[in-house]
Amino acid sequence: MDESVKAFMEKVIERNPGEKEFHQAVQEVVESIMPYIEKNPKYKKAKILERIIEPERTIMFRVPWVDDTGDIQVNRGYRVEFNSAIGPYKGGLRFHPSVTLSILKFLGFEQIFKNSLTGLPLGGGKGGSDFNARGKSDMEIMRFCQSFMMELYRHVGPNTDVPAGDIGVGGREIGYLYGMYKKLRNEFTGVLTGKGANWGGSLIRPEATGFGGVYFVQEMLKTKNETLKGKTVTLSGFGNVAWGAALKLEQLGAKVVTLSGPDGYIYDKDGVKGDKINYLLDMRASNNDRVEDYAKKYKVPFYPGKRPWDVKCDIAMPCATQNELDETDAKTLIKNGCKLIAEVSNMGCTAEAAKLATEKIMFAPGKAINAGGVAVSGLEMTQNSMRLRWTSEEVDKQLHQIMTTIHDSCVKYGRISKDKIDYIKGANIAGFVKVADAMLDQGVV
Repeated sequence: MDESVKAFMEKVIERNPGEKEFHQAVQEVVESIMPYIEKNPKYKKAKILERIIEPERTIMFRVPWVDDTGDIQVNRGYRVEFNSAIGPYKGGLRFHPSVTLSILKFLGFEQIFKNSLTGLPLGGGKGGSDFNARGKSDMEIMRFCQSFMMELYRHVGPNTDVPAGDIGVGGREIGYLYGMYKKLRNEFTGVLTGKGANWGGSLIRPEATGFGGVYFVQEMLKTKNETLKGKTVTLSGFGNVAWGAALKLEQLGAKVVTLSGPDGYIYDKDGVKGDKINYLLDMRASNNDRVEDYAKKYKVPFYPGKRPWDVKCDIAMPCATQNELDETDAKTLIKNGCKLIAEVSNMGCTAEAAKLATEKIMFAPGKAINAGGVAVSGLEMTQNSMRLRWTSEEVDKQLHQIMTTIHDSCVKYGRISKDKIDYIKGANIAGFVKVADAMLDQGVV
């Protein structure tokens, strides 16, 4: 590690003890942009890096709610409003027992650069709760969401902070959250994205992260004069991201052969296609959080307690959660002939796995490749402000263009040689420059 990076990270760790996910996210960015900052002393003089790693505001609150037996339960809620230099805070809400302040700070920090890359006027933020929806009834989920919004509503708004969904927060949860916000504020505004299509939501928003990830992979393959047609792809997860990716991959002629959940993974040699893709929505709505149901329904092998990275493929696309693909997994994939790892989940690969993949094959970092979700959230905000509703074709066209532009930006700042592009470096510098320049323009605030 470079000495300047090492010294900087020592301060970060000292100021943020125990937040290993946040440390990992900061280090990945700092390693890429420190040389750029050294060549551009205006950023160093203004201490942009020191300022950008500190959230503008961190909110933590209790969330009491009553379960179906009449017992009171208490969860913890958060909203990290990280950076508003180029627009209102924008980022998802995650409801999952693994949620901690460290995880939300890492996600919010990543969101700054991801949102910047889209070219839309969106700042970075993230929030959520350690609430576990597994085994909960719809009424319990509704009561939890309503209690959560009874505190969050004071801190969000269409021109201040616009949350969206994330793990554990889909259309159902967004509906419950929005209903309570509307009641409390007595106004109908675009304060949340991922809304239902019949009450202000954008078409293809649920599919957007997966669609965008596939479009980015498509652009990467073009640099090698290749296409997705005929490629074998392994996916992890079975939520909206994996669902959207599977839909678009099938449309473009690729074959998806795996899905995964907390319980293990399935292998479908015939491909996850047609009605099988739609079944993913039923699996998520069941609140069972398991992929074995797919194996039972379609009579395919299920591997309990394992991840899908030992399956031979051309492309691997982690679509579930952070650090789900480690260095050993990356070595196995490369040994088995994988040519591209695309981190569609947020920081889906460990730092060691990302480094190895960048050196040996092609690697797409999450802040670039999974920007499709927030891109369509931004388009939803635009439609809400204009009181318009675009067709799915129009939204998909704009999403495709945004992902192509993000890829071009990564190539601009990340090209190492004629045949080599460091997408991590490219994404980090491209995302940083826009935000840093806006912070310089606005003074020390």
